[in-house]
Amino acid sequence: MPNDTRRGFLGLIGAGLALAASPAWALNTDQARALVEKSLAEVYAVINSGQPPAQMYKSFEAIFARYADVDIIARSALGPAARQVGAADFAAYKQAFQGYIGRKYGKRFREFIGSKIEVTGAKKVKSFFAVTSVAYLNGRSPMEMEWHVSDKSGQSRYFNIIIEGVNMLASERAEISAMLTQRGGDIRALTADLQKAG
Repeated sequence: MPNDTRRGFLGLIGAGLALAASPAWALNTDQARALVEKSLAEVYAVINSGQPPAQMYKSFEAIFARYADVDIIARSALGPAARQVGAADFAAYKQAFQGYIGRKYGKRFREFIGSKIEVTGAKKVKSFFAVTSVAYLNGRSPMEMEWHVSDKSGQSRYFNIIIEGVNMLASERAEISAMLTQRGGDIRALTADLQKAG
């Protein structure tokens, strides 16, 4: 094979490997915004469905599982202990945490019945996208919400929500850490309690 042809052939292989190693579709501002808008549309469909609270919370949990990076959020909330937990115990904790978040934030979202949330913007911040939104609540001041979206896990997901300046990741880390400490670091006891909490 002539040198020029060989170089061209190797260059094609190199380009192919580079493409294979990088995501085919890198997340962009419009996609991050669309993810949040789709998630909010589903939240509002549940809010306005007239379902009883328990059923609503199950629906919110399903939306959370679909659009949030539950693994990252659950690990972050557990803190350093996440590195010492076995796979089976972590999987059980993550499932319980997902239900806990569905109930806890589902109760917050029920406050939005008869209101609306508008996505107001999206921008790249370091390695993620910040999508801003405003909730217009009946008889109350508008509430600002910011969603942090990333595709680091291989899929576009939000991994944090900041509601009126309150950082979900930070507040859940503090709360879960306190619960774990109260249970002497027993992850199974924490998991059992999370199944009822929220």
